[in-house]
Amino acid sequence: MTEAQKTRELKGIHVLAIVGSAFAVIIAVNLTLAWKAVSTFPGLDVQNSYVASQNFDQRRAAQEALGWTVDQHYVPGRFSLAFTDSGGAPVMVSALSVLIGRTTVATADQQPEFIWNGTGYEAALSLAPGEWMMKIQAEASDGTLFERREDFILEE
Repeated sequence: MTEAQKTRELKGIHVLAIVGSAFAVIIAVNLTLAWKAVSTFPGLDVQNSYVASQNFDQRRAAQEALGWTVDQHYVPGRFSLAFTDSGGAPVMVSALSVLIGRTTVATADQQPEFIWNGTGYEAALSLAPGEWMMKIQAEASDGTLFERREDFILEE
C-alpha cells in the first residue's frame, strides 16, 4: 500500500455529500411519484357523495325492477352489448351512453357510438390487451336509469 492510500479517511464533507445525495434521490423520487399521481387522476365520479347517496336506494330498486342484464362481447375491432329483460328477450333502450377506458388513467377513455342491430348494440372499437372498465348508462322507455360498471380483461 502506498502512503496516500493509508492516510485516506472519511471526513465530514464526504459524509455531508453522501447524506445530501441520499436525500436528493428521495426527494426526486417523491416529486416524480406525486406528479404522476396528479397528472393521471381521471377525476371524481360524483361531486358530492353524500348528496348522491340520498336517493341511491330508490334508484337501485327501480333498476332492479327492470330485471335487465347486460352481456358484453369483444372481437378485435367490434364491441357488442346485449340487454335482456327478466324473460331473456332483447331490450332496445331509449338512450345509451357507454364509456370504455382503463381503470386507472383517463387517457385511453373512449365513448363509442353503439348502433342497434335488432338483438343488441354494436360499435366499432379497437382495444389493446389488458385491463379495461366500462361504465354503462341506459335509459328505459319509462325513464328509469340503468347504470352498470363492468371491469374486464382482454387477453393478447
